[in-house]
Amino acid sequence: MPVIRLNDTTDSRLRVYSGMTDAQLRDGVGAPGPDADMNGGLFIAESAKVIERAIDAGVTLHSIFLEEHWLEATLPIIERIESTGSSAPVLVATHEQFREVTGYQTTRGALAAFRRPALPSVEDALANARRVAVLEDITNYTNVGAAFRSAAALGIDAVLITPACHDPLYRRAARVSMGTVFQVPWTRIGDSRDWAAEGVPLLHSLGFKTAALALSDNSIPLDAPELAACEKLAMVLGTEGDGLSPRTIASCDYTVKIPMEHGVDSLNVAAASAVAFWELRARKPVMLHIENPA
Repeated sequence: MPVIRLNDTTDSRLRVYSGMTDAQLRDGVGAPGPDADMNGGLFIAESAKVIERAIDAGVTLHSIFLEEHWLEATLPIIERIESTGSSAPVLVATHEQFREVTGYQTTRGALAAFRRPALPSVEDALANARRVAVLEDITNYTNVGAAFRSAAALGIDAVLITPACHDPLYRRAARVSMGTVFQVPWTRIGDSRDWAAEGVPLLHSLGFKTAALALSDNSIPLDAPELAACEKLAMVLGTEGDGLSPRTIASCDYTVKIPMEHGVDSLNVAAASAVAFWELRARKPVMLHIENPA
């Protein structure tokens, strides 16, 4: 795994860090030379934690790009990758070179390009799941990442993403998630913007009840006993501002609200997801030990 100190910023291997849009990286088009075939696309990971969790998940490394002052801190990761026989290059730049290539004034460590893994089918992603989150059309990368971090921490078994939801592997989303996008199984659901027309029946066929988090006259509180009693439950959370579409709400089994005080009617979707995941987590049965009287 060669460590290469750059002479200038025209090296074609840097194009994935500067000259390509997120869509080009995702779709695997537009890279020059040896990167012309990107085998299903790339994504960029930032910081040691995110890179390590991608490696733990078995994602294939393409290259690492970092400033000289991050090299020593990144050596354990480099040595670990070297031990696998990887020949992915480590591209080392000065601060000025790094800023010229990326446009970033600062980063939280190295950047790494990984080959994008194939997504599982919905059926495979939910094979052993009891609690699932569905993110409908969330277009804020920070909220996507925060929802994944809450999902990992609070016992959500899988996350489903609708077609218009932003990419969890985008650099900011993965960083905010602290790399948990590589720990929680996830995939996309539905082939159109009206994902619920096919997605909700698919969830039903897999044994899931569906709960739309939305304010309506028919909303039941988050702590309603019928929700806790669901063996399998999919919680559907909507985009910032507009919330869930009326079609989605009408398709779901329950419409659910988080009881609030002081006239507050809603929470940011990332905060709402954490509250919902905790309250509706799958409880393990409590085993009571009763001693026989002497």
